[in-house]
Amino acid sequence: MGQLDGKTAVITGGNSGIGLATAKRFAREGAHVFITGRRQEALDAALAEIGGEATAVRGDVADLADIDRLYAAVAERGRPIDVLFANAGGGQFAALEQVTEEHFDATFNINVRGMLFTVQKAIPLLNDGASVILTGSTAATSGGAAFGVYAASKAAVRSFSRTWANELSGRAIRVNTLVPGPIVTPGITGLAADAEQAAHMRDAFASQIPLGRMGHPDEAAAAALFLASNESSFVTGSELLVDGGLNQI
Repeated sequence: MGQLDGKTAVITGGNSGIGLATAKRFAREGAHVFITGRRQEALDAALAEIGGEATAVRGDVADLADIDRLYAAVAERGRPIDVLFANAGGGQFAALEQVTEEHFDATFNINVRGMLFTVQKAIPLLNDGASVILTGSTAATSGGAAFGVYAASKAAVRSFSRTWANELSGRAIRVNTLVPGPIVTPGITGLAADAEQAAHMRDAFASQIPLGRMGHPDEAAAAALFLASNESSFVTGSELLVDGGLNQI
């Protein structure tokens, strides 16, 4: 018997990285998983990996009409949402003097605006006692150079989780933030210009982490499962760091 048997889970950005690893884990634990992503070919490949019961809805969380289409598909299935993993996000390097309006808007439209409306529009479909998981980042508190806009967007996510945990507590809906450190995902390696730079980035990250290596998506997915399941029934408004000790030691 799986920890999520019979439950419905929605994972935005579920076609790669942490989102895909979590979708696969949730499906193995018995959930019907809805995933979103912007590229149909990536969604199709993700569905093949997830197996079991899963539904893909192409969309961009920065587009509110796409969020509406996602929840229309969930509603059509006729079962409420037990787990919402608002995971879609991204960012690029830009030092203060390099930040443009386009860079700022693109980052905040996905990481802040998109996350807010992903959760807000889900509220009518959420079961009482549901689990809402937001994806934060250790960048929110690290002060890393040239990552200020992304870091600020993830600091907003941390604030959201505290407020929403309070606002939704009357329905026993828990809201927590999963905070991954450097994880080997396309989102991290995609920041590099080429394979050589990507390898240099991985080595640089690993040298800063007490455990001496970057994390794997499956390790973040295991933490997401804890927050999704009844094992975390008395946990809300919290941050769960999966960072190899980077922000703790």
